[in-house]
Amino acid sequence: MARQPRAWQRMLSGRRLDLLDPTPMDIEIEDIAHGLAFVARWNGQTKGDFAYSVAEHSLLVETLFGRLQPTAPIKWRLAALLHDAPEYVIGDMISPVKAAVGPGYEDLDVRLTAAIHMRFGLPAKTPLAVKRMIKRADTISAWMEATQIAGFTKDEADKFFGAPDPELIEGLEIVLRPPVETRSAYTARHNALLEEM
Repeated sequence: MARQPRAWQRMLSGRRLDLLDPTPMDIEIEDIAHGLAFVARWNGQTKGDFAYSVAEHSLLVETLFGRLQPTAPIKWRLAALLHDAPEYVIGDMISPVKAAVGPGYEDLDVRLTAAIHMRFGLPAKTPLAVKRMIKRADTISAWMEATQIAGFTKDEADKFFGAPDPELIEGLEIVLRPPVETRSAYTARHNALLEEM
């Protein structure tokens, strides 16, 4: 009889996360922050001495969401910070790869997102209006990344992501730093948002 393939991953915290049936009790922010700090955006094809991590991207998306929605409840800023949290175990696939993989990737992402949200006091499903605003912040971040570190011309980035309102990105720059610093910044921001909730 064939053995069932292993569908769980051991986390550095000691937790054992079942990817097919994740539970909130098996999720720790330290594991998320550590994993995301080591997952490179753009498949690592960025300028600089350090990879641009999903953790760094998530910090920027949360900042942009705050600029787009300055009066939004803190819980939605936390949702913005955690918008790519499942990638701490499933990695960051660029959009063309996600399209090729099909709905299986999205199903896994949805299950993990629900467990992560419940772990930190958020609804399992983000309301559509909030999700759209987080996606808008995510797209603005992608435009910034594309033009600052991923080698896109402004015209190319405008075509793929749309040109952002210059006031929204004023004073913001892409940050490249060692994973340990990004991990600490991500954890600190998460904890600060939880305290404000």
